Parts: sequence; C-alpha cells; structure tokens
Amino acid sequence: MSEAPLVKTASVSTVNGSCTASSIHGAVLPREHLHSDLRWAAGIPSDPNRWLDEEQAVSRELRDLRRSDELNLVVELSCIGTGRDASALSRVSACSRVAVVASTGFFAGPFTPAWALEADVETLTRYLLTEINDGLDGTGARPGVIGEIGAWDEEPTAAEERCARAAARAALSSGLPVAVHHRGGLPLLEILLDEGLPAHRVSVADTGADPLLARKVVESGGHVCLTSLGADRLRDALGLIEAGHAHRLLLSSGLSRVSEIERYGGAGYGHLFRTFLPRLREAGVGEGTIRAIVHDNALGWLTCTERYTPAPERIPAGRPAGGF
Repeated sequence: MSEAPLVKTASVSTVNGSCTASSIHGAVLPREHLHSDLRWAAGIPSDPNRWLDEEQAVSRELRDLRRSDELNLVVELSCIGTGRDASALSRVSACSRVAVVASTGFFAGPFTPAWALEADVETLTRYLLTEINDGLDGTGARPGVIGEIGAWDEEPTAAEERCARAAARAALSSGLPVAVHHRGGLPLLEILLDEGLPAHRVSVADTGADPLLARKVVESGGHVCLTSLGADRLRDALGLIEAGHAHRLLLSSGLSRVSEIERYGGAGYGHLFRTFLPRLREAGVGEGTIRAIVHDNALGWLTCTERYTPAPERIPAGRPAGGF
C-alpha cells in the first residue's frame, strides 16, 4: 500500500524559514526545550531551577549531535508564557546548523497570560492564527507546531479547555500539528478530537506517570512521545513496537532545565542516541524500525501525513529488561 498524504505539501516551518520534509535526512528530536523560563507562575510555588537559557552550551550540544548522530531537526515546545524567545532559537539554529521548529499555543493555567484565561475560544483562536501567519515575538519566524498545550492538574480547567479547543481550531485552519503535555494528556486529546482534529495530527507526551496512557493514545490513532528515557521507557517502547504501534511512537529527551544539559552534569540532548537507541538495538529492534521512530514518524506528525501501518515487529525472547 502506498503512502496517503493528507496535505498537499510536506513542508516544515522552522525559525529560519520553511523547508521540505525531504530535505530532513537525519534524526528528529520532537519534544525539547532549548530556551524556556517556568520559574514563576500564578498560583503555584516558584521554582528557581525551572528554566533554560544557555544558548552557547545548547548550540554546542546540538552541533555535536549533528556531527555524531546526524541530528537534523529539533522541535522546541516552549510556547506562550513559558519563556519562548524566537530570536534566541534562530541563533541556536544558525550556530548549530540544526533546524529548529518553534511553537505557538497556551501551555497550562499558571503560565497562561491573564487576558487569555478570560478569553473565549474565538479570541484565542484568532491570536494563535495571528502568530502562525505573522510570526513570533516580533520576528518573522513562524511556528511549525501548536503546543505544548497542557493542564496543571489531571483534568483541564475551563480556561485550559478553551485553550485546547483554540489549538484544535487553529490547527484545522493552518494545517499545523498539536503537541500535548503528559499532565491531562488524555482529556486534552479527547477535546482535540471533539473539535474534529484527526488523531494522527496529535502527539501526547508520556513520561511514564500513567502506564495506560501510551496504549490509549496510539489506539486512538495519535502519536505518543516517550521522554524520561530510562528502563521503564525501554519496556514501554518495546511493548508498543511488539504490539504493532511503532509507527505511532516518537522519542525525545524532553529537556527543560539548565541542570539537564551536559554543561551542568546532565545527560543532555544526546541521551537518546548514546544510551536509549543502543538499548533498543540490543533488544533486537531493527534499524528500519529505529529509523522510522527517530525520523519518519516525527516528520509524518509535523507534516500531518498519515502513513501505511506496518506489521508488528517480533522482538527476540530474552531481551534485556532495562537498567541503564
């Protein structure tokens, strides 16, 4: 069966211009933060460590990964109210020579601007479409994704639901995909689907907090992006692959704090390539499947292109159970 594109053009909007999906030959990190600030918010305790503003260090990591592991594209999910800086992202991209996709959208209530908490869905949708069409933060850089939308508790508030509905409507109007935070992920996915957004245009992050989340997302037709890549994530990834859901699986390091980059002793953006992918190979996952996960799936989500579902991959018995 041939691939069935659902949009006429397969292009990706990056901070330094649009590029065709076919020009992205290497790996994609679909859920990262390169510049963010979540230290202070309304109604919740502050956290002085909840930030990332290290352009040179981040650029160096991405540049090294481009050379060592053919990293070609990073999706940066710091959106409205979370310290997004389109100019900084453009500099990081230029310095590292790795394409960067920026985002629009409203994250979760404590980080949402006061005016947006009171706005109706139509007003929120118009605001998102203005950013999509005119650019971010006073620049000409246009977003290539909506999100990461989220909920601060397990169930979205009325304001967070309105923001999610606005994200769905802006996605339907613009053709952009939507990224969903793991907290409140399933209820938010239901809201997006209720607005008529096809499930394959949605990626829901999964850090392992809910063991059923990943299966529910992929069975609905959405993508699940595994982060916090430890032993539990390895078991989850292998389970999804064996069950025939490899084409719905995304993997990313999910960094969001300065303490997590290599300069300050963290695993860095390269943890996926240095540790997690080798463990998948040791468990018997083939190179074709790994290529699909780190390249094809992410580009299919970004370009809103539905693809043929492959047969489940059989993992040899006696695979490693984990432990990094």
